[in-house]
Amino acid sequence: MAPLLVYAALAVAIVGEVVATVFLKLSEGFSKPIPSIVVVVGYLVAFGALGKALQLGMPIAVAYAIWCAFGIAAVAAVGAVLFGEPLNATVVAGLLLVIAGVVTIELGSAGRG
Repeated sequence: MAPLLVYAALAVAIVGEVVATVFLKLSEGFSKPIPSIVVVVGYLVAFGALGKALQLGMPIAVAYAIWCAFGIAAVAAVGAVLFGEPLNATVVAGLLLVIAGVVTIELGSAGRG
């Protein structure tokens, strides 16, 4: 497994998923064509890149955990900045717990736990 290439593929997957999720809100239930197209393309990119990371040897538990955690954190930040959604201490604590879970999975997967 070439670590840089694997993590690059995973980063593309994360960006695709975050863009798609943000545009899902902007599509207003798929009633707006341009944001709706971005949603479909974004998720295609996300799943294609996630599949590539798995093909390159990243363990599925690690890939999915990182993908989800970074996606959740990024979407929460974008939601707060662009849509004025709440990002209070409770939300931040929840995000930190998700990140701690990902670190735990990564350590366990690498046999260091």
